[in-house]
Order: sequence, then C-alpha cells, then structure tokens
Amino acid sequence: MELVSKIIYWASYAYYLYVFGYASLFKVFQKESMMKSMQSLGFNKTWTMLIGAGELIGVILIVIGLFKPQFRNLGVLFLFPFAIGAFTTHMAHGEYNHYYNSLIMCILSVVLLFLDNKFKIIIQ
Repeated sequence: MELVSKIIYWASYAYYLYVFGYASLFKVFQKESMMKSMQSLGFNKTWTMLIGAGELIGVILIVIGLFKPQFRNLGVLFLFPFAIGAFTTHMAHGEYNHYYNSLIMCILSVVLLFLDNKFKIIIQ
C-alpha cells in the first residue's frame, strides 16, 4: 500500500507541476490565447501578469521542493488558492469545458497534502 501511495503522490506532484507550470508561464510570457482567455474572464493585462507571477512563485517553490522537501507543502499551500480561484472563475463564467484542470488542481492539492507524511490535517 505504501508503494501505491508513493506512486499516486509523485504522479499527482508531476501533474500539479505541469499544469501550474504552463499556466503561469503562459500568463507571464503573455501567450496570446491565454491573454484572450483571461480577458474574457474579466482580467486585464496587469491582473493576468500578477496572477501568473503568483503562480510562478508557487511553481518555483514546488521545484525547489524536489530537492528540499520542506518547500513542497509550502508550494502546494501557496497554489491552492489559485486553484480555487480558477475553478470558481471558470464555473461563474459558464466555461464548463475549461474548469476540469482547475477542479483537478483543487483535488490534487488536498491529495498531496494528505499523502505527505510530514503534513497533518486534523479535523475535530
């Protein structure tokens, strides 16, 4: 069972890094399709760049977490609000075909924190 947990953890970690990595870089480097998509959601260039920079900080924390494990959870906790915001925004604008990645990121945030032995979630 421990092997299955590790496989799920690292597969989730890789996908989390992939999705947030390309999303942040597309915003920071102002890829045309991303800029148009963000504008249709009501975000101007400044907000898009700020969101991208915030996501990029989280991605950097996650990459550093590959070498220094104490940064993994910090990166996930930093990116979790971005996942929630993306999910909420896509749902509010009726973009049901684009909300899957943000929903998956919300779920994977919890999965990554739950499967990490050094992070405890206590519900009382």
